[in-house]
Amino acid sequence: MSDKKVAVIMSTYNGERFIKEQLDSILNQTYKNVEIIIRDDGSTDKTVEIIKDYQKTNKNIELFIGENLGFIKSFFELLKLAEADYYSYADQDDIWMPNKIEIAVNSLNELDDSKPNMVFGNSDYYDENMKFIGHGEKDKKYSFLSALFACVGQGMTMTVNKKTRDMIIENMPKTCFFHDWWTYLLCIGLGNVAYNNVTTVKYRRRKENATSEGQGYFRLLIWRVKNLLFNDGIRDIKQQMINFKDYYYYSLSDENKKILDLFANEQYSFLNVIKKTFYPKKIRRNIFDDFMLRIIFLIGVL
Repeated sequence: MSDKKVAVIMSTYNGERFIKEQLDSILNQTYKNVEIIIRDDGSTDKTVEIIKDYQKTNKNIELFIGENLGFIKSFFELLKLAEADYYSYADQDDIWMPNKIEIAVNSLNELDDSKPNMVFGNSDYYDENMKFIGHGEKDKKYSFLSALFACVGQGMTMTVNKKTRDMIIENMPKTCFFHDWWTYLLCIGLGNVAYNNVTTVKYRRRKENATSEGQGYFRLLIWRVKNLLFNDGIRDIKQQMINFKDYYYYSLSDENKKILDLFANEQYSFLNVIKKTFYPKKIRRNIFDDFMLRIIFLIGVL
């Protein structure tokens, strides 16, 4: 088995109800060269106390306590704090399958380590009490074009190499929708993305979760409309593209440069609106999602 060191990076915030189950699932992985790096993002409950109790019997847990930055900035801070060959994002309230890290390491070992690489798996959905809700979508399709508008992978299933981590730190995004989306965009644009069609995480769905993924298509649709149209989501997606273009444009393939030139153009152009609206390739996999995205193009807000 590979001897590559894996840093599991976890941002915690008032997670006392669930963090024990998550820590146990990480500590019981079949892959053993693992260090758990935790940054607490200003918890006011017993989360920190619980982690410190775990540290008494587990030397591979490191804890940093910081001010509340929000989970996106907190994860980026964690990347600065951790030193390893590979990095796995972890939420505080899920449960990992025992072979999650082993599967990820085996996949990353097959890729060119000089490039930013990411592997991800699947998840099944559970409620707060770990009652099974349903299976996640298994058939994942991804491309650089679609990555501009959606993140096909979930952060807690992702593992990346050091090159990815170093590039994120070197060009920390000014604006991004989510930390895992930025990671995915970087790897699919400049390196490699690999998908293992295997459930690696029991994803605990709670009212406090950032998205409505796993709670049905129409509820997810309502969440998307609310966040895109009323919570500056479209602005953040557009700014994420612009930031990515500023940082990495000249490292992209000619085809991907053309895609960014069209969709990350900061100046309004009626001709560009028409080109985006009637772009010949399918952008979103779901027909309705693709149609709605083109409507957004047509009204000129993205």
